[in-house]
Amino acid sequence: MYTYAFLLKSQPLALPEGICGALELIQTEKLAALVEPDLPAESLQQADRQLVQAVLSHDRIIQEIFEQTTVLPLRFGTYFVSRQGLIDHLQSHQQDYLTKLSQLQGKAEYRLKLTALLFPEAPIAADTKGKDYFLAKKRLYQQQADWEQQQQQDLESLIQQVSSHYLLQRGETEGHQSLYLLSELQLEAELQQQLSQWQQQYQRWEIALSDALPPYHFV
Repeated sequence: MYTYAFLLKSQPLALPEGICGALELIQTEKLAALVEPDLPAESLQQADRQLVQAVLSHDRIIQEIFEQTTVLPLRFGTYFVSRQGLIDHLQSHQQDYLTKLSQLQGKAEYRLKLTALLFPEAPIAADTKGKDYFLAKKRLYQQQADWEQQQQQDLESLIQQVSSHYLLQRGETEGHQSLYLLSELQLEAELQQQLSQWQQQYQRWEIALSDALPPYHFV
């Protein structure tokens, strides 16, 4: 049984369309699981394009439910062998999930995407020759090294600032760093103000803030 997220048993939700069919909530006394009961596991073992679309649909569905209530999002491809097996899991882990949902109430994950800016290299004048060219080239190398050293110091300083205000998880992919932080939804305007300050303070980095996301990195 394909499962998207765990949440508190609550008022009726507007359920979106699933990857291939209808969604439903399986409920216990205090918890619920968002499932797509008729999605067979083999349907996800398809061509790359279809698989990418399924991953995007998985994230879209969790996002739409997150906009209505607090969720514990599950990884793409999470299956339980049966309805009863899922119910048993919720009952045996009830206290842990209730505690996590309480901690995440009214909060969202935000991603700070940090892209290192290239050193703004000034070209050496075309008529520079001999020793003067060598010295200019050496000076340029040193300036680039200083830029990159300061850039790394700026990154460490920014991480320290963010972690002093927010619960933080780090990630890294080719070409950029990611800082995932947990913040109160009602304080988003304050976070936007801090973003402007960070952009002014750390100009060797391009800094972008995502919209409010389900707490993927904090469950």
